[in-house]
Amino acid sequence: MKATCFWMLTAILVVGNQAADFNVKKYGAKADGKSDDSKAIENAWKDACKSTNGMSNVVIPKGSYMVGPIKFQGPCISRQITIQADQVKFVAPSDPSKFKSQNAWVVFQNINGLNLIGASFDGQGEIAWSINDCAKTGKCNSLPINLSFNKITNSVIRGITSLDSKLFHMNVLNCKNVTFQHTTIRAPDESLNTDGIHIGRSNGVNITDADIKTGDDCVSLGDGSQQVNIEKVTCGPGHGIAIGSLGKYNKEEPVIGIRVKNCTISNTMNGVRIKTWPASPSAGIARDLHFDNILMNNVSTPILIDQKYCPYNQCKAEIPSRVKISNVSFKNIRGTSANKVAVKLACSEGNPCQGVELSNINLAYTGNNGTATSECANVKPKLIGHLFPPACQLSST
Repeated sequence: MKATCFWMLTAILVVGNQAADFNVKKYGAKADGKSDDSKAIENAWKDACKSTNGMSNVVIPKGSYMVGPIKFQGPCISRQITIQADQVKFVAPSDPSKFKSQNAWVVFQNINGLNLIGASFDGQGEIAWSINDCAKTGKCNSLPINLSFNKITNSVIRGITSLDSKLFHMNVLNCKNVTFQHTTIRAPDESLNTDGIHIGRSNGVNITDADIKTGDDCVSLGDGSQQVNIEKVTCGPGHGIAIGSLGKYNKEEPVIGIRVKNCTISNTMNGVRIKTWPASPSAGIARDLHFDNILMNNVSTPILIDQKYCPYNQCKAEIPSRVKISNVSFKNIRGTSANKVAVKLACSEGNPCQGVELSNINLAYTGNNGTATSECANVKPKLIGHLFPPACQLSST
């Protein structure tokens, strides 16, 4: 009798915890690639968000959905919401003017317990790239990014694809404990400012098993990024994996605890780098930054610290950066460099780097005018194991 009561109670609990489904087709979504399905999807989301069931599923059947701009807004009553979107393609308006003052196409905001599964997001960015005037004006935020994750906590983003974003593919801001798994990003290498995944002011972000080919940094970390793990990323073409740029704005938050490991970088402008602006308006901190087991294939400058980062020459390069870089390691980095200078540590004259370690580096120059070299300025790295090129052949203090 006791056993029977136990199983009856268990069955009641299981049934009570079953997720409620909200199918966007029941809200009028057409999935024909032509009709604007934004309202139908937003309405399904709103009902799932306010559900008292505890767990909700927004079900998006297979098909092509023209949407945007669109927002998935929290906070939600439901403690966990899954957006199930396998074999689903979202398509953005190709005309950038359709976004007016909005800086993102698809926005996820103020949500705890989000599971986003599957789906590709086609930003149709070709027109936007042709009018991108960032190089002339220095204003690089006038076009919409594909996916904005803002104030997302305790969430998993799995198996999604971002295509041809007009600007950044993904912006992760003010997030905590968010994991990105099996992410695919695609844009031509000539597409300007199409960073793959940009993280800022977030703690506990994990990126694993990503395949990124784009026109800018595959992964970039802005101020306030802390305890971020990046693993098993395949990057290229693009600009590599970057911490920064830092030091451009006043009172930026510290960057602490970044780990990049087990990655492959191919045919990129840079490999792994830390970049800070000269003439920083206020002091900054970047510490506990670690790069381990990285394979470089024909990469220009595979290892780089650049504290005179000054794209488009719109800065006062003669004034030292005020960002303090410390406790940095480059370990087990191997492969080929497209530049003769394979390792370049150009630290700030006013704030020399401290606690930099080079360990087991093996980078061969693919050119025919000599062998790989290294350069150092305002840093005295700790040298461990086999090092090729020999560390800091050309150095200045």
